[in-house]
Amino acid sequence: MNFVSVRVITDDVARLVAFYEKATGTTADWANDDFAEVRTASGTLAIGSTRTVPLFAPGSADPAANRSVILEFLVDDVDAVYQNLAGTVEDFVNEPTTMPWGNRALLFRDPDGNLVNFFTPVTPAAEERFGR
Repeated sequence: MNFVSVRVITDDVARLVAFYEKATGTTADWANDDFAEVRTASGTLAIGSTRTVPLFAPGSADPAANRSVILEFLVDDVDAVYQNLAGTVEDFVNEPTTMPWGNRALLFRDPDGNLVNFFTPVTPAAEERFGR
């Protein structure tokens, strides 16, 4: 088995894709107006329209309703990323903070309210976990 992606369902695919393109500096690959993927070396963030939900099971996913999942991205310098996101992110949950497990983390919400964590390992143990 190989974990491949996380999919976020939204009412506005173009808006959410534009946000993640700007936040990650990555250009999305579009399949059609209802589906795009932001690919990184280690995983993919898929963004799908609410129009795709009935293809799986009607009513099985609700946009902008996530209150338990955090999308996490490993970045080289979370403090620099924080400065770059200042005009893009409207809802910072915290500023860069060093966590007890050794990551310096920046938590914010995307336009649909999903939690996003950009982090940089800063202790030797955390750096080792991520092969740095």
